[in-house]
Amino acid sequence: MKHLVTVLLFCLLCFTQVHAQTPVEADVVIYGGTSAAITAAVQVKKMNRSVVIVSPDKHLGGLSSGGLGFTDTGNKSVIGGLAREFYHRVYLHYQQPSAWNWQPQAEYGNKGQGTPAMDGAERTMWIFEPHVAEQVFEDFVKENNIKIYRNEWLDREKGVTKKGQKIVAIKTLSGKTFRGKMFIDATYEGDLMAAAKVSYRVGREANSEYNENWNGVQIGVLHHGHYFKKPVSAYKVPGDAKSGLLPLISPQPPGEKGSADKRVQAYCFRMCLTDLPANRIPFVRPAGYDSTQYELLVRVFSNGWEEAFNKYDPIPNHKTDVNNHGPFSTDYIGMNYDYPEASYKKRKEIIAAHATYQKGLLYFMATDPRVPDDIRTHMNKWGLSRDEFKDNGNWPHQLYIREARRMTGMETMTEHEVLGKKQVVNPVGMGSYTLDSHNTQRYVQEDGTVQNEGDVEVRVPEPYRISYGSIVPKKEECENLLVPVCVSSTHIAYGSIRMEPVFMILGQSAATAAIQAIDGKKAIQDISYDQLKAQLLKDKQQL
Repeated sequence: MKHLVTVLLFCLLCFTQVHAQTPVEADVVIYGGTSAAITAAVQVKKMNRSVVIVSPDKHLGGLSSGGLGFTDTGNKSVIGGLAREFYHRVYLHYQQPSAWNWQPQAEYGNKGQGTPAMDGAERTMWIFEPHVAEQVFEDFVKENNIKIYRNEWLDREKGVTKKGQKIVAIKTLSGKTFRGKMFIDATYEGDLMAAAKVSYRVGREANSEYNENWNGVQIGVLHHGHYFKKPVSAYKVPGDAKSGLLPLISPQPPGEKGSADKRVQAYCFRMCLTDLPANRIPFVRPAGYDSTQYELLVRVFSNGWEEAFNKYDPIPNHKTDVNNHGPFSTDYIGMNYDYPEASYKKRKEIIAAHATYQKGLLYFMATDPRVPDDIRTHMNKWGLSRDEFKDNGNWPHQLYIREARRMTGMETMTEHEVLGKKQVVNPVGMGSYTLDSHNTQRYVQEDGTVQNEGDVEVRVPEPYRISYGSIVPKKEECENLLVPVCVSSTHIAYGSIRMEPVFMILGQSAATAAIQAIDGKKAIQDISYDQLKAQLLKDKQQL
């Protein structure tokens, strides 16, 4: 009997191992759990093809469900297709009385970013709580019977199998293999793209490369209040260079204006805070807290700065989407340069450091006696929302990766297309948001004062087209991969393209192209644009 049990256990183990190694097959394999991944998968299903999502994330929706509830819409009229369906479903949710559990709907108001939060005529809502967005994405998945493998991380070293210029399969660190005819990289980092040996860039191009004005190092360009408006000494002892630099100031020279560099615009968490005591969790001292990290903020306050709460943008139920604002805020400037190409372990360390910095900033503003009394008093009215991010200590599960890798594809979007100076003839979506780069560095000026660099805010005169070639690699590099998030774009053009509604739009368009390439047995670079355009218009994309 004992021998029989041993044999049975051995057979079960063998079966389990074989089963685990059996490849998962689908027409389209999508890597990522972002908003673009979900719209891409829904579109594949709508076109009656099979799809699987391989997601390193547990939670779906990326930043859209990760705290960015005060949507960067730009001109909302150019948001169509499944992206608009997402915001319509948010609208339907907030039409239910049960959605307003912490405040009456009439008390909320209707403030949005350049548009009303709730548009009754269009039946859309652009402002929402994180858990509401996540539920909409989960509903999309459930209704379309989309298979998702969560917490599956691409083996970036040897996890991509190519035959010629086509990806045949991808493998995750758990050992699972996914085979497909087409692949979509819908991550913020572009890990599948990079592992497939597709060309890409990190950092800022020189203005001279594409004859741009707003790319490269932007010394002396001081936009949107995100700079030191009054002199602040960079040194521990004000005016004394020998005393050493204060924390979070680079000792490196900033570089020549307009020159290229490898610096990346700053990241932060978009926090969901509340001022309602019944749902509020007070700020606590985080592990690793170091009050000296915030000395620059003390000096800014001493200069009379009073804008600490200017980006506490209201979302429903007495909550707010908090973003960076001013010369010293939630952006952890200069601490993310390694992130785009770092190992998973190193990325986790960078994310943890951002969380420690930002939690420490909240605690500092709420408790440190050097913070003006009125600001401390007001800060203590806020706290983390008890009913958000419940499995992550009420802290957002997604760091705002504003920019990481950017593909070097068939075509490159530049500021010329975004600003309407050069037309796109093969659009697969539209954008309209400001050219928007956050600061990339904090440096010492010649007079010993500190200044930020890299923030650019340039208005886009009208909505612009985004080219098909910007989501497609060069044919000689890969014939069956589409990249709707880490698109082929210069740094400054990406500053406008990188908005969540646009990612949803491009995800849907990428999936449409993928299916037409399968149907036509063609490389994605060779499909008929006229046929693609016809399908996109049929599916209510705005081109």
